[in-house]
Amino acid sequence: MSKSQRIAYACGACGVRVPKWVGQCPDCGEWGSMEETAAPPRQSIGTGSSALPAARRPAKPAMRIGTVSAAQAASLPTGIGEFDRVMGGGLVPGGVTLISGEPGVGKSTLLLEVAHRFAEAGYGKALVATGEESAAQVRRRADRTGCLSEELYLAAETDLGAVLGHVEDVKPGLLILDSVQTVIAPDTDGVPGGVTQVKAVATAVTAEAKSRNMAVILVGHVTKDGGIAGPRALEHLVDTVVHFEGDKHSMLRLLRGVKNRFGPADEVGCFEMTEDGIVSLADPSGLFLDDAPTEPTPGTCVTVTMEGRRAVPVEVQALLGKSVKDGGIPRHTVSGLDQARLNMVLAVLTRRGGMRLLDREVYATTIGGIRVREPASDLALALALVSAEQEIAVSADLVAIGEVSLTGQVRRTVNADRRIGEAARLGFKTAIVPKGSVAERHRGIEVVEVETINDAKQAAARTWARRG
Repeated sequence: MSKSQRIAYACGACGVRVPKWVGQCPDCGEWGSMEETAAPPRQSIGTGSSALPAARRPAKPAMRIGTVSAAQAASLPTGIGEFDRVMGGGLVPGGVTLISGEPGVGKSTLLLEVAHRFAEAGYGKALVATGEESAAQVRRRADRTGCLSEELYLAAETDLGAVLGHVEDVKPGLLILDSVQTVIAPDTDGVPGGVTQVKAVATAVTAEAKSRNMAVILVGHVTKDGGIAGPRALEHLVDTVVHFEGDKHSMLRLLRGVKNRFGPADEVGCFEMTEDGIVSLADPSGLFLDDAPTEPTPGTCVTVTMEGRRAVPVEVQALLGKSVKDGGIPRHTVSGLDQARLNMVLAVLTRRGGMRLLDREVYATTIGGIRVREPASDLALALALVSAEQEIAVSADLVAIGEVSLTGQVRRTVNADRRIGEAARLGFKTAIVPKGSVAERHRGIEVVEVETINDAKQAAARTWARRG
């Protein structure tokens, strides 16, 4: 065998190449994923002209940056407010977007609405190429959600050549490929959905998008860990990467930006899943606050978390069970919160706050199905636990914002003023925050600055005594 025909092995999960076959991938640890492939020929290394490519005249000369028109990169708003918010204003002609999410979360429903709005806005034709469903299945969803634009086209294809043929015939301004793992490139080695196939399909579609100035949205599967299935190089090929997430048992859906060459990469859009489709939620605050009870209930406290650039109030609830005797291990269960943060807050309240909680069964949750992972929710969780242990309800118009350290100190968090401003807008009267975190005055809300967890306990107790 000649040197130009050397054999190598590539992992079907992560794409790493090795010179000989191994049972387990040395990079990602996957078993039985090594596939035979052709290795690239060795290139000579040197300083002579034979080691360098020959220069040739480019098709277009280089231009001064001031003479380049930016009009072609202007966003086209779809009219779906939360989608446009995450995308940086809308879809960009020639831009390629990768959207991922767990099966059944509503990706296809959302994108069908996007295609419908794009076509109805007069930007051009929209083509949905589906490799996972039949045309009849997509039509039934369109009937249910009212997405029956005359300029919306549908093709059920799994062959890359056929998809590109439909693009040539329809000449759409928007192409949605659902999903990139189901499309096969016949001239490329590898199994459908494998590393080589996915990269080949994404590369071909991206080149078509740039040459036709056509917006493209690729749907990607996710792994068990929630990441995008396939090589990470797929994320580098596209312009925008977003995750569509949410609990199947909850109405709430979040579209979270991860990468965006045309706008902010940390935006989050909120949607509500209904029988008629997906609806944007411009102000989702009511979903994460429990309905006002007839009497104050111990074990609850409200915090304000940051979802992208949006401040969202979230109610944290805690319930203490019986003490575990004879060396048993108590159950600590969370829903929507970080298990490690709960254990840490329990330890701080026990060691620094003079409370005995480590031997108690503890249950903590958030309202509305939202997941809170940032440390700024520590203080609200601590006050909810104190309220549950002392059977004294925290005032319903109080919010607590701050990170609790192992020393019992309440540490500052980012965007404190934005959080307090959102709390004041929603009618909260008191905010307990770390000392030195407020840079501006806020009307309609009293800001109480504390240094330690014990100071926060006393401030909450005084507030309840004054308002309760």
